Amino acid sequence: MNVEVILKTKGADVTTISSSDTLASAVTLLCDKKIGAVVVVDDGRVRGILSERDIIKSINIAGSEAMDLPVAQVMTANVITCTRSDTLDQLMDAMTGGRFRHIPVIEDDKLIGIVSIGDVVKHRIAETEMEAEQLRLYIASG
Repeated sequence: MNVEVILKTKGADVTTISSSDTLASAVTLLCDKKIGAVVVVDDGRVRGILSERDIIKSINIAGSEAMDLPVAQVMTANVITCTRSDTLDQLMDAMTGGRFRHIPVIEDDKLIGIVSIGDVVKHRIAETEMEAEQLRLYIASG
């Protein structure tokens, strides 16, 4: 199974924010959308990703004044991305190795989706259940 299957199921809607927006506006956006990360996009290009973890780190360092900082100062700028042809195993390796939970999907330098660890786990479980059912049917017909 690959990223394209996930995007077909969940859709390609991605919540984005500008690097010049404040951390306070990013927090509001995350709360309103009930999501854990937002992709930072300027001039149509991915510049970073801002996660709950990034926000917590900035508050730990700067206290409540962190809310006035621009997203650019808090975001993770070195974003790991994937393409629609990447496999679930590749995503799981990247996410567990890098200790992050969201990965933007890029194609032809354009943001076309985002995949969370929850999406990967959900589809991996479905794939495993399907394989188990096929094995049961094979054994039963045996």
